Amino acid sequence: MKKELVLATRKSKLALAQSRWVKSRIQDAWPGVSVRLLEVTTKGDKILDVPLAKVGGKGLFVKEIEEAMLDGRADMAVHSLKDVPTEIPSGLEVSIFPKREDFRDAFISNRYAAVHDLPQGAAVGTSSLRRMAQLKRLRPDLRIESLRGNLDTRLKKLDQGDFDAIILACAGLKRLGLAQRISSFIPVEEMLPAIGQGCLGIEFRSSDEETREILSSLHHEDTAVCVNCERAFLERLEGGCQVPIGALAELSSEGTLSVTGLVADEKGERVIKKRLKGKPGEGRQMGSRLGEMILEAGGREILEEVYNEV
Repeated sequence: MKKELVLATRKSKLALAQSRWVKSRIQDAWPGVSVRLLEVTTKGDKILDVPLAKVGGKGLFVKEIEEAMLDGRADMAVHSLKDVPTEIPSGLEVSIFPKREDFRDAFISNRYAAVHDLPQGAAVGTSSLRRMAQLKRLRPDLRIESLRGNLDTRLKKLDQGDFDAIILACAGLKRLGLAQRISSFIPVEEMLPAIGQGCLGIEFRSSDEETREILSSLHHEDTAVCVNCERAFLERLEGGCQVPIGALAELSSEGTLSVTGLVADEKGERVIKKRLKGKPGEGRQMGSRLGEMILEAGGREILEEVYNEV
């Protein structure tokens, strides 16, 4: 068994916190294995003044990290799964999923308790087209502005008065011990999360069976069932962050898998939303079928229009 694993990570506070959490879990389960962090700067970390949809999407946060694994400098990487494209480079896989954290979006404001309390024309910051479209659907009177940067930067911009409110993922705030900044949780009925939101995905070389065995102690199968269903939905839509797409799969205590997905235009004027129920063993098929249902219900036209504009 390996004595040391090298874990490639971005340098942001959240990425480091997530990587250190995985490091601690591995070393608790495998006392003879040490984990060393390799900090990597990605293209997405360098480009902070342009919306992600215009510079290549979420894959910008993983490319350099994947290169470190492929050339042998690193054994594994920890990602926020919502940042990981469905297409993984040959030789790598993302198949270890620790138990999911809160998947909801958080409303954060120093003056207002919830989205519906904002005055007409209030400025709301978010970097996500998915959030923008659903916010416009909820409150077409709001002024929604692009907000990039790490969590600290976004909160600082709110605190210095650049925005009346901002929208962030609950999971990241909780992982950084910043849950007290959450003014309210946005119900998933009003704002469907990103695919894989709240979940970590651990990536490694497919041929590396020792690392696979070590990482298996972190795997949570119910989480895997849900996020694999969501990612199958995204794959069927061939979607990236240039399009407002959301999905959430959940397992009931009775063992029923339900999945809700949506595609919207950027203005939030057209929203195609569908839901399916089935068995946990059918998760990937359900995700693909849900994607097909949304395409047939008008999602295909929305996707074609958006991609033609990019």
